[in-house]
Amino acid sequence: MTTTRICEVIKTLDAGGAEVLLVERLRRERRAGLEYTVVFMQAATDELCDTLRSAGVRVVDLRDCPRWLRYARLIAAVRRLAPDVINVHSPSPATALRPFVHLMRPRPLLISTVHQEYYGSLAMLLNRPTRRFDDLMVAVSPQVATSRSARGARRIRTRIHGIDVGRQRYWADHADVVRKEFGIPEDAFVLAFVANMKPAKNHLLLIDAASRVLARRPDALFVLAGDGPLRPKVMAEIGRRGLTDRVRLLGRVPHANRLVAAADALLLCSDSEGMPVVVMEAIAAGVPVVSTAVGGVPELVEDNRNGILTRPGSPEAFAEGVLRAMRPEVHRVLAAGARADAAKVDVSETADWFDELYATMTAEARRG
Repeated sequence: MTTTRICEVIKTLDAGGAEVLLVERLRRERRAGLEYTVVFMQAATDELCDTLRSAGVRVVDLRDCPRWLRYARLIAAVRRLAPDVINVHSPSPATALRPFVHLMRPRPLLISTVHQEYYGSLAMLLNRPTRRFDDLMVAVSPQVATSRSARGARRIRTRIHGIDVGRQRYWADHADVVRKEFGIPEDAFVLAFVANMKPAKNHLLLIDAASRVLARRPDALFVLAGDGPLRPKVMAEIGRRGLTDRVRLLGRVPHANRLVAAADALLLCSDSEGMPVVVMEAIAAGVPVVSTAVGGVPELVEDNRNGILTRPGSPEAFAEGVLRAMRPEVHRVLAAGARADAAKVDVSETADWFDELYATMTAEARRG
C-alpha cells in the first residue's frame, strides 16, 4: 500500500480554537495509508504537543529557533518531510510556504484551512496575492467561506469541525467533581466563559452584562477561564464594579473543556468568531449556550432550542439572554436541545471527512 504523507502546519499549538480542532481530529483513529506530521512554531505549554505525540502523531517543534529564523526553518522542515499534502491552519505560515511549495518537485498538494472570518490586517494583506497557489481552501463554517478571509480562493469547501463528544459527556456526568476542584458552591448557577483575553472576545461586555444579571440573580456565578493581554484591564473592571465575589477569574485552565461540561450555561459575547470550539464542547455536554450571533455560532446554536442568541455589542441584550437561560423552565428545554444535538459536533465524522479528502486528492494527482 502506498503511504500518503500529510503535513499539518499551524503557527501556535496552545489551547485556542484552531489548535484544539486540529488536535481533536488527529487524536482519532486514522485511515490506513495516511501518515501525519504536525509542524508548529509557538506554544506556551506542552499540553497539546504531548497529546499529539501520545496519539502517535509525529510533531516538529520549532520553538527553540530564534524568531527571525522560524519561517526559514519552517520551509526547510517542510522540504525535508517531502509530504504529499500540506494543510496550513494559520495565515502567516501559509503566506511564507506557498511560493516555496509551488517550486517543490514533486509538488505537494496545498490546502489552507481558514478558521476565522477576519485575521489581522497584515495577515489579510499578505495572504490574498499568494492564495492562488492553494489547490483547495477549507472553511470551518459557511460564514467563513464567504468572509474576507476567503477572498481570492480558487476552490473552497466548507466543513464544520468537531470534538470528542464522549469525553464531554463523561465530564458532564462528573460535574460535581469538577465543581469541587474549583471551589464552586453547590447552590450556584454556574456561567462559564472560556476565552483568550483578546479584544474580539469582548470581556468588558461580559462584565457589564454580569453586573446586570447579578442585580436580579445573586445566585449566578461567572467563572472566567483564559489569559491574555487584556487580563489587567479585565481584573480592574471586575474590582471597580465590586464583582470579585461573583465573577471569578481563573486564568489559564488546563483541559478547560471540563469546566465547560460542569457549567449550567456557556457564555460567549464575541464581536467575531469562526467556529468556536467551546460552543461545540458545551453542546456535546448538554450545556446551553448564550452567545452573540456572530461567525459560525448560528450554525451550532439554534435560538430558544439549544441556546440563546443575542445581537453583538449589547450588554443589555446579552444580560437579558443570560437571565432568560437561567429560568428553570427555559433551562430544561435548552439543555435537552443541546443533548439532542451532540452528534452534530462529533469529531469522528470530521476526521473521516479529512482522511477521505486527502486520499481522494492524492489519488487524483497521481493519476493526473
